[in-house]
Amino acid sequence: MKKPYERPSISKTIHACSNKFAVSNKIEIIDQIDGISIKSLVEDFGSPLFVFSESKIKQQYQKIQTAFKKNYPHFQLAWSYKTNYLQAICSIFHQQGSIAEVVSDFEYEKALKLGIEPLDILYNGPFKTIESLKKAVKGGSRIHIDNIDEIIHLEKISQELSSKPKVALRINMDTGIYPAWTRFGFNLENGEAEYMLQRIIKSNKMDIVGLHTHIGTFVLSPDAYCKAVRKLIDLYKKIQQQHSITLEYIDLGGGFPSSGKLKAQYLPNSVLLTPLEEYAEKITYVLRENFQHKEGPKLYLETGRALIDDAGYMITTVQAKHRLPDNRNALIVDAGINCLFTSQYFDIHVYPTQPYVGTLENMVLYGPLCMNMDVLRESVQLPHLNVGDRLVLNPVGAYNVTQWMQFIHMRPAVVLISSNKKPYLIRRKESLQDVEAAEILPDQYRLLEEES
Repeated sequence: MKKPYERPSISKTIHACSNKFAVSNKIEIIDQIDGISIKSLVEDFGSPLFVFSESKIKQQYQKIQTAFKKNYPHFQLAWSYKTNYLQAICSIFHQQGSIAEVVSDFEYEKALKLGIEPLDILYNGPFKTIESLKKAVKGGSRIHIDNIDEIIHLEKISQELSSKPKVALRINMDTGIYPAWTRFGFNLENGEAEYMLQRIIKSNKMDIVGLHTHIGTFVLSPDAYCKAVRKLIDLYKKIQQQHSITLEYIDLGGGFPSSGKLKAQYLPNSVLLTPLEEYAEKITYVLRENFQHKEGPKLYLETGRALIDDAGYMITTVQAKHRLPDNRNALIVDAGINCLFTSQYFDIHVYPTQPYVGTLENMVLYGPLCMNMDVLRESVQLPHLNVGDRLVLNPVGAYNVTQWMQFIHMRPAVVLISSNKKPYLIRRKESLQDVEAAEILPDQYRLLEEES
């Protein structure tokens, strides 16, 4: 078979040498996921294709659960629905023992429909509808208050329903993280949080049962969590001493990193990332230090990315090649930023699916959208690839299937490989009928007569 002509060019290549961090530039091959070949997955379900590993989900859940619970038994994970709210994914976490953490009425309804009891739902978020607040109060869900308007709404609901909502106060604080997340909740340092707590307690219209904070996302410093938990414990004890109220729990939110690499990140993950076990050890040490001879408050974590990100893969296919004016080779694949939202701030790892020989070349990885911003990787070392070759992107399990959108192309299918190595279709590929299902076309704008 005659090979396609490509104009000769001179470009720097890398072969079997280490980079400045003494890390080998050799690229790992991913030709299967949990024992099922990439080839058969594409043949059965198409490309592009999201694939999730149940085994990896369970392994990571047990890893975090064990790391915290062995040091502080009064511990509970709450699955963050916004991270990935596919029913099958949520069900796995709930089967493992996680309760639900939701941030909207939509997510609250999803949790209820899946069979989660209202008592096992933590209701977060800066905007909660009046109707969903009433439903949460009636069900006994823990409502994390974000702003003064929610306090006013809940005071009125308490009177209307003759029922005391169970609430926690969301608090923002200085933990050394920059920029500080001050948008959500009430500030601790300026006294706002304590003032709101006093209002809630004195009104006697709500039961204050917890304190909540979420200091950031992809937080690389365990010490920041230590500062947060110390400040929450100090406030917990102050409430206990001044008001004779012993709160049920402290919620540290989420923000633990996955194996993803931030675009602004200079050092490799092998140098930069701290093992999750160290986060657990440092956080629980502070709790044990303050509650040595008695059971302290329950510790909730709402981590999402660290639980699911590494268990998610995107299989994509090379559709075209393009030599750029600066002599770099560009690949156009069938998965774009409409499906991989996190590619905007992560350099997602890219893996060939077949053995290669020869050198690596610096390439640009473009998606299929007719948009200049559709760039999955601005620079990535890859071997020579042809049209039709497959690539695997990982980790992509967090936020992509909740923030994806139908834009120019339909959203792809999603497959879950079960613990017994069987692939299940958990979301079919989108169709034109799906996209138009919510549309209404008035008769005066119809171009075609309806078939009788």
